[in-house]
Amino acid sequence: MFLACLRGRPGGALQWASQRSRRLARGAFRTGTAPRALTDDTIFAVSSGQGVVAGVTVLRISGPLAGEALLRLTSSSKAGLPEPRRAALRRLSFPEGKHPESGEELDQALVLWFPEPRSFTGQDVVELHCHGSRAVVSGVLRALEHVSSALAADGLDGAGAGLLRMAEPGEFTRQAFLNGRMDLAQVEGLSDLLAADTSRQRKQALAQMRGALSTKYAAWRAEMSRCLAHTEAVLDFGDDEDDVVEEQVYGDLVPRVRALRDELWAALEDGHRGEIVRDGAVMCIIGAPNAGKSSLLNELARRPAAIVSPVAGTTRDIVEVVLDLGGISVTIADTAGLRGVGEQAASADVDPIEAEGMKRALSRIEDAQIVVVVLDVTDKESSMAALSAFAASPALDADAFQVASDALRRLQSERRKVVVIANKVDLLGADGSATMASMQEQLPAWVRGLEEATAISAIPLSCADGFGISDVENGLVASVQWLVKNKDGDEAAEVSMITRARHRGHVTRCAKHLDAFLSKDLPLDLAAEELRAATLELGRVTGAVDVEDLLDVIFRDFCIGK
Repeated sequence: MFLACLRGRPGGALQWASQRSRRLARGAFRTGTAPRALTDDTIFAVSSGQGVVAGVTVLRISGPLAGEALLRLTSSSKAGLPEPRRAALRRLSFPEGKHPESGEELDQALVLWFPEPRSFTGQDVVELHCHGSRAVVSGVLRALEHVSSALAADGLDGAGAGLLRMAEPGEFTRQAFLNGRMDLAQVEGLSDLLAADTSRQRKQALAQMRGALSTKYAAWRAEMSRCLAHTEAVLDFGDDEDDVVEEQVYGDLVPRVRALRDELWAALEDGHRGEIVRDGAVMCIIGAPNAGKSSLLNELARRPAAIVSPVAGTTRDIVEVVLDLGGISVTIADTAGLRGVGEQAASADVDPIEAEGMKRALSRIEDAQIVVVVLDVTDKESSMAALSAFAASPALDADAFQVASDALRRLQSERRKVVVIANKVDLLGADGSATMASMQEQLPAWVRGLEEATAISAIPLSCADGFGISDVENGLVASVQWLVKNKDGDEAAEVSMITRARHRGHVTRCAKHLDAFLSKDLPLDLAAEELRAATLELGRVTGAVDVEDLLDVIFRDFCIGK
């Protein structure tokens, strides 16, 4: 039996389990092995942005022939390769040969030499910091193409060094991944950093690129590997005549697996904070026709993004503007005015185009994390009718106020925030000395009743004279910040462990496998299979297991030169 192995072997099964755990943590027991290299070619491209005229443009060369390419571009200086990782001034010239431009000076450039493996890609890398004019950049690229032809003529390509060619989109980063310079989560962090528009996106992407996610996922996977190793030790060394050892080891592993499972589910129950920071939030502005929705959008955008007209139903399609609110990218959608449901809408003389606009408005709200309800303080009936579109099948004789209150409560949920704005307060007769507090007191009784019934405070606003717009903006920023708070309601300082739908899918499947392991009905061999499947799912997040089918999807978002 298993305990006998402990007594009868030097180190026994625990030593075997410890060794097996380390091998599992390194990925030796994975179902596939990530490819180590796709090509031995040397690649080059502009690395500082395409089609941009700048003071300095960076060209990157990576691969076995990078050093040789630099020597041929700087042959006129006869200075050789610069000291590694120290900038040197070099004269770049078209390589000698039969080309009409042979020997022609191209630029005075700063040159950096990064010998393998201490480079971005893990290969030999050269960076040319050239002047950024189109003439200089195109000249250097033509020179590199000529170097490629010269190397082929000299027989240097194909002799274990591959070709010298233009890079494909994302190929530098792909080589960095394949050479072990970064894992898949870090690659995605770099991609997000390159696409970041807001401060929150930048901070999250930097943390991910530096390995914040990778470190945590590696710790989770290492703990699962240790549990799996001990489980397989029992299966390999256990005695079929006695199930005591299996029960004992299984009992010892259950608390560890349960703690890990709980941690994974806690990470999944984060309100999608990481995805919201990365992808942005959606905010829908809804209300009755002529309530001031388009005027509000224009105030927030500080430009005439939507047409404003006294004619009801001017907005037919969805008008969207992307703004940075509190460091989060927010898509604000102005929607068609809602005239209610059932006989209310039918009696309002709605033409087919406006009806389609209302249909699209209701559909867009389903995707929104924040709903801004604009009430016209001078038109109770229309405001109530608009809210009735979200009530739970209101009866025809239902009280309009109760229907509207129910609708507001239904709109707000654990995943969605509702902001109520009481517009057109300038028509309530307030003078120029009105304050926010005084205007809240002057709101109509039906608006204050909605506040009491739903516990959602209305923000007084006048799009006509700008009164309250700063309070509205602050309220919207607070709502956006609410989306990325943790479960305790505090501003989340820690890095989200899930920033993409891909991560969420793998972690969810991993947690479900751990749930199955904890099932009392599973024999130990099947429980071990659940642990193995959970370990593989987690490994696919960082690329520790075979992810070849994902690489093209991930790297297609990169531009050439990255």
